[in-house]
Amino acid sequence: MKKLFFVLAAVTVASITGLAQPTTTGNGAPSGPHYDLNIIGVSNGKNPPLTGSDRHTIFVPLVSDQKTLDTDLASGADIFLTQGPFTVCDGNAFDAAYDCSGNKINNQGAVFQLPCDTNITTAPGTTLLPCPSTGAVASYTVWGRAVGTPGGSSTITTCATDTLTNTLVCSVDSNVAVFIRKSGKPVFSTVTNQLTSIVTPAGACTTTKITAGTCTVSLFASGFQGFFWDYDNNKNRILQLRFYLNYSGQI
Repeated sequence: MKKLFFVLAAVTVASITGLAQPTTTGNGAPSGPHYDLNIIGVSNGKNPPLTGSDRHTIFVPLVSDQKTLDTDLASGADIFLTQGPFTVCDGNAFDAAYDCSGNKINNQGAVFQLPCDTNITTAPGTTLLPCPSTGAVASYTVWGRAVGTPGGSSTITTCATDTLTNTLVCSVDSNVAVFIRKSGKPVFSTVTNQLTSIVTPAGACTTTKITAGTCTVSLFASGFQGFFWDYDNNKNRILQLRFYLNYSGQI
């Protein structure tokens, strides 16, 4: 079942017909096949490169420290995003970042590969920059929850570089995913838009010359490069993410 799911994740949305949302379970997430990703906060950095396997974990600092980890303006550890089937290419955010082909793409950070998502909702007055015409594309939802010791919190902000101005662009606060570990049973909530798109003022989309309203940039959309999640952690030990394909019938 899982092998078939990974194959489906790499196909284009044009080949997926009769889309239907899975039913919801008692923990707030849909039921059905999904890809699991655990982002684990640790006090000490991991020494192994953590590349070249089928792991579903990424290690980040338990408490973010911009002075030692970041080379950009965002405040947390960088999880770089590449286009393809769901795969953890590099699970260690404490050393150099390598993509799934073994290429070094940054001096610091982890790397997660995922398809461009066509299941993005936009508000009135928003211009959507769609998925590229090449590469892995799918329609899916993303759900997340913080588990472990109560009291922690974290945020994920999606960012990229505008190729025309060579400036870093990150989502506005309304499109930032927030995870708070409260007491009681942890419950999943949907974070699809936050993790698969960037929402910015129109002026940030200089390549397409959008001047009014807001701009929603799909992952890997043309005019932008170097997509990454800025993971700003404040003692969240485990963040669970689930990726569900929209599907028809049983998989």
